Amino acid sequence: MADVNIPQTDPDVGLSDAQVQQQIHNGNQNTGEESLTRSTSDIFRDNTFTLFNLINVVLGALIFYTGSYKNLLFLGIAIFNTAIGIIQEIRSKRQVDKMVLLAEGKINVLRNGQDMQIRSEDIVLGDIIQLGRGDQIPVDGVTVRSRGIEVDESPITGESETISKNIGDKLTSGTYLIGGSGKMRVTKVGADTFVNHLSSEAKQGEDTSSILLNTINRIIKSLTYVIIPLGIILFAAKVYGGTGINRAILGSSAAMIGMIPEGLVLLTSMTLAVSAMHLARKQTLVRDLPAIETLARVDVICLDKTGTITSGNLKFVEAIPMMKNVPAAEVEKVVAGITYGTGDGNETANAIKNAIDDPELKTEKIIPFSSDRKWSGVGFSDGHDYVFGAPQFIFKHIEKPVQAKITQNAKKGYRVLAVAQVDNLDPRDPLKDPKLIGLVLISDVIRPNAKNTFQYFRNQDVTIKVISGDDPTTVSTIAKHAGIQNAENNVDMTTVKDDDDFGKLAADNTVFGRVTPDQKKRLIAGLQDRKHTVAMTGDGVNDLLALRQADCGIAMASGSESTKSIADFVLINSNFDAMIDVLKEGRRVINNIERVASMYLIKTMYSVALSFIFVFFAMGYPFEPIQLTPITSLMVGIPSFFLALEPNFNKITNQFMKQVLIISTPAAVCIVGYIMLIEVIGLFFGLKYEFTSTLCVLLTGAICWLALVMVSRPLNRLKIGLDILVLVAFLSIIIFFNNIFSLVSFFNKDIWLYAVPLIATAYPLYMFMQGVIANVLDKREKKRMQKRNNNQ
Repeated sequence: MADVNIPQTDPDVGLSDAQVQQQIHNGNQNTGEESLTRSTSDIFRDNTFTLFNLINVVLGALIFYTGSYKNLLFLGIAIFNTAIGIIQEIRSKRQVDKMVLLAEGKINVLRNGQDMQIRSEDIVLGDIIQLGRGDQIPVDGVTVRSRGIEVDESPITGESETISKNIGDKLTSGTYLIGGSGKMRVTKVGADTFVNHLSSEAKQGEDTSSILLNTINRIIKSLTYVIIPLGIILFAAKVYGGTGINRAILGSSAAMIGMIPEGLVLLTSMTLAVSAMHLARKQTLVRDLPAIETLARVDVICLDKTGTITSGNLKFVEAIPMMKNVPAAEVEKVVAGITYGTGDGNETANAIKNAIDDPELKTEKIIPFSSDRKWSGVGFSDGHDYVFGAPQFIFKHIEKPVQAKITQNAKKGYRVLAVAQVDNLDPRDPLKDPKLIGLVLISDVIRPNAKNTFQYFRNQDVTIKVISGDDPTTVSTIAKHAGIQNAENNVDMTTVKDDDDFGKLAADNTVFGRVTPDQKKRLIAGLQDRKHTVAMTGDGVNDLLALRQADCGIAMASGSESTKSIADFVLINSNFDAMIDVLKEGRRVINNIERVASMYLIKTMYSVALSFIFVFFAMGYPFEPIQLTPITSLMVGIPSFFLALEPNFNKITNQFMKQVLIISTPAAVCIVGYIMLIEVIGLFFGLKYEFTSTLCVLLTGAICWLALVMVSRPLNRLKIGLDILVLVAFLSIIIFFNNIFSLVSFFNKDIWLYAVPLIATAYPLYMFMQGVIANVLDKREKKRMQKRNNNQ
């Protein structure tokens, strides 16, 4: 088996099996794309080696030194939480990885003279790759066959201008074909390709930002500056104040453990991962987890007509002659000659090929279809040149009778295309003196569930905008039939100037026809400038710029590889109805995490407040570490994992901090107030530490349980059962395991003489404080809005 001489690989035969094996043996094989999910080892590492786990381990070592081994139980809870997160994320990873295989595009190569499809990582040096419009170039190479190849190199140059490629020209990985077809010979693979030198930003744009995760991370970052210094100060104050070193360690450890919202970040990441798993089961691939959250915040969805409103199964209806002495059969012959001659494989071309046989006309010039030009053309051997495409892009001025004919058929929902003869066919120059030969009608069918899907988004206050390359009248008619609101507000983008206000244009209209790729991008940017969160769906190279611009990109699996490579979601069945599931998953994540986050922060708030207070008090910290375990696990940890996965599809309020503070702050204030009252009572009546700490546990548990009930609203049988179960478990610990948790006996009547009156006042006090805090937050919000309006 000889080494492959790359320049001499036959473009019509490709490599033999023996040559492929030799290249693999020599290490000249490509590498696959990075996995969308983290590796199992990364999941273990990132969930285990965290700052809070490190603090827990250090505290555990200090408690071990005191000999109070039962107080190490909090480590078991931390390990349990971490294990649940790891197991759930690994389960999600496996499901998503399976979906990646379904969505993965295959590369068309020529081997042994036969066409075959292989994965990107199976490409070897010297392979002959067959390229078509919409294909992303997977590796570096040179052109060996070209049928009007046009490449967009914007991922590496930043310029969106198309570049024609002739035989011998270099092709760079990461770029994509926007026109034509041909073959390339692979000259670089693996680490040597240019795409491996590109940053992820150049290929996929900026990573999707998660408002939810960013907010939580800011809270966590702030806490890291508080927990350790405050714990050390509290420990020093207790030792200096005469408290024994063991008691000081246990008290300081309890304070620091209470400050840690362990599981909150883990729960958020796990919930997103589980959502990705759920969506994978519904044939939707999530390429970027935070995008689930982003889509839930979307208030405008921009989509193309084909594949979303309509099925995409186009059909040739008829050819209408528009020139004297030219029959319909002749128009069909020219259209077929252009379609077969250019080798285009788009939906329109396929519809014509399915209806008309190849007339086998010899061609001398070929200009494949381009999203910018909106037409394709050929020069036949008889010396005549013809073009086929959108009438508005072929003719500068369309005569009134012709325009009337176009409008008449467009109103019926047909796509109307024009066939014209031209004097000189050159893609670099405007068409000269085109003469209309005939019109071609193409039909499409509205998807069965389209009306229900658009009605759902309308009910959710999500605006639909249709951005299409077709005639605006055609698109508007179809959009009306599909139930899209305000579909009559349409605009022909060929009449729009570059210096027009695209933001106003996008806001005032619903249907945009004859849109170029750059105009799609500018329309989305205009909506974003008006503070909208925009999602874009697409399946072709003409959607690439818009997908990259949008806050959230959705690609159809039937679309081009380049489109799927930059999208946040890939719809495996190319079914737009799946977007409802994605929207619901995002809302479930945001709404549930907003709710359960308040449960974690109650403990953090009262622990920080108590630590500050007890620095200046001679008495010991009111809790031992083990006494916090029933509250941490039963009132927060266990129910939060269930509540985070509950269905919750309400509209997003974008008020994370308000939602958290309105539950957590009154609870934390009540707990601190009751604990200080208990400490004063203990000093006045000479109560023992175990007695007062038991009272503190009972009151803290009662208030946290009230907060859990608040978070569980609206209540259902499952949530009621969960709330009752954790309460029973909490009481069972006090009744049967009081010694283990350093609590006085449940049957000690003296404890209930104090506990019952205090617990009885907990609910009205909690509701009163919640009303006060809600009033304060509302006033702050009004002032902020008034200030914003004044600035505007």
